[in-house]
Parts: sequence; structure tokens; C-alpha cells
Amino acid sequence: MLPCASGCFKSCLAPSILTLRPVPPSLPSVTEFTQGLLAGQRGTLARAITLVESTLPQHQALGQQLLQAVLPRTGRAIRLGITGVPGVGKSTFIEALGLYLVETLGKRLAVLAVDPSSPRGGGSILGDKTRMPRLTAHPRAFIRPSPAGGSLGGVARATREALLLCEAAGYDVIFVETVGVGQSEVAVHGLVDFFLLLLLAGAGDELQGVKRGIMEMADALLITKADHGNEAAARRAARDYAGALHLFPPTASNWAVPVATCSALSGQGLPEAWALVEAYQAQTQASGYWQQRRAQQQLQWLDEAVREGLESRFYARPGVREALPAVRQQVALGQLTPWAAAGELLGAE
Repeated sequence: MLPCASGCFKSCLAPSILTLRPVPPSLPSVTEFTQGLLAGQRGTLARAITLVESTLPQHQALGQQLLQAVLPRTGRAIRLGITGVPGVGKSTFIEALGLYLVETLGKRLAVLAVDPSSPRGGGSILGDKTRMPRLTAHPRAFIRPSPAGGSLGGVARATREALLLCEAAGYDVIFVETVGVGQSEVAVHGLVDFFLLLLLAGAGDELQGVKRGIMEMADALLITKADHGNEAAARRAARDYAGALHLFPPTASNWAVPVATCSALSGQGLPEAWALVEAYQAQTQASGYWQQRRAQQQLQWLDEAVREGLESRFYARPGVREALPAVRQQVALGQLTPWAAAGELLGAE
């Protein structure tokens, strides 16, 4: 090692030392990802979902190539959306029904559990794996908790892509667990084939506890925790809900929405709940509604992808980036209406 003209080693070596950085591990190629997914490798599936969840442009480009490559192997699973008020026991129900599917029926199950994100820091507890310990450890099950972020209806941004990747990996049943109940659950309804609404008995006026819009979207209503002396209350709640459903207009699928009770602790009602899903699948596939609904969802995803792309390109325009801080400040101070501000930004070059 030779000194510099001043005879100093330290000052000359410091810049080169500071530039040393650990080399990040390289991502698998699309071919490697595809081969791993089609072989059912859980580790590859987890990495692929992380890839499509990434907001980095290079990751998004690779993720879209991967989705296109595995597209012919998707669409064969039953997609089941599960929602309910906080405390209804969604995680307990999912684990109990999931164990029935994987252990008794021999299914391969993927659970996309969307956790609520902090409105302040954006963080998420991602606790579903701790709430479903037995299902998490089962070799025929795959559980992926994802932060909801600001997504409508508690659906993570890449939930659709994750669903397709799970299908490509050979999972024949996919649960999408949502954050809670609200009118925005329509976002979840647009993801799945069968929408299951979990309800509680004895928690006040049952018919006032859930918005009509949610009940109209549901393909089945299930009263949970029908155990430990709560069986009679659960049956009464089921009768009340069944009576209320008669006041609703017929469903587009011509499916008579059933109301049933179950207990995730005892297992009572779980086989019957899954039988409802299979009966719905058989009826709607025979009528063509199942296929029609899948096609409508694909077109809906296209429309949303176009909107997201246009929004991204809009905010990337140099004129918009330059004008945005001042316009936002004017709106915050009440000096400019949001509509006028939007007009200025839309006209910015």
C-alpha cells in the first residue's frame, strides 16, 4: 500500500472504505420463480408475494412478468371471502374450518389475512399467524398476513396478485380474511367467488348491527360462537336474519342466501358451512353465473389497474410535481377549493 503525496493513508482510504456496501441478494429470474411456484414451494410463493407487494418499479415490472407467466395455471381455486365485525371470531373460525379442509378433505388451503395498518406510522401487527398456530404449522396450509395500508375494504394493494400466485402454486381453496365490516367491503366482494358474513348473537339488536349493503352482498350468513349455552340465542338470531333476508330482492345468482349457526370450538356446523360453499359452486357453475362473475371481476381489475396507472403517471409529471406543494398549501389554508386545485393540477404540464 503506497502513501499519497502528503504521506497520509487515512484521508485517501476513507472515501473508498465508505463506499463499501453489502451487496443485496439477487432476485430469482421469472423462470426460477415460475418453476418454484408450479412445484408448490412455499418459500418461493412467499418471495413472489413480497415481490408483487413491492412498490419499487423494477420489482413491479418483474412481478407483472411473473403473473403473466403463471396466468394459465390460475383460476382453478375456490375463492372465499370472510368478513365480520371485530370480535366475531374470524381467525378462530378460519383456523377451525381450515383444519377441517386440509385434514379431513385433503385440500390445500391458502389464507390471505389482511391486518389493519396504523393510520399514524403505517405499521401492522400481522398477528394472524399467532392466532392460527395449528393451521400455520400444517404442511398443506399457507397463511400470508399482509398490512391493509389505506386500501379500500381492508384489501391489501396486491391481494389480487397474491391470490393468483397462490392458485399457481397449487392451492385449491383460498380464504381472504378482511379487517372488518363496512360499506367498502364491496372491494372484497369483487375478489372472491363466495362471500361469507360472520355474525354474533346476543350482541344487541342483530338486525341493526350490520348494514343492509353488507347483507345484500353475502352469499351466506353464519352465526358464530353457538356454544357454551349460547346455542339458543344463536338459533334465534339465525331466524331473525333469515326473516330479514326475505325482504331483500332476489340475488343475481338466483341463490337463496342461507343462514346457519356454528361453533369453531366444538366444530359443530363447520362441515355444513363448507357444504353450502360447494352447493353454491355447483349451482352457479351449472347456470353459468360463476363464469360470468369471474369475467366481470377480471374487467373490474382492468379498470382499477388503468385508474392506478393514470394516477401514477399524473403525479409523475414534472409540472404536477412542481406545482403540488403550493397547491396543497393553498387548499389547506382555505385559499383554494379542492375542485379548483384539481383543475390547476390537471392543467399543469
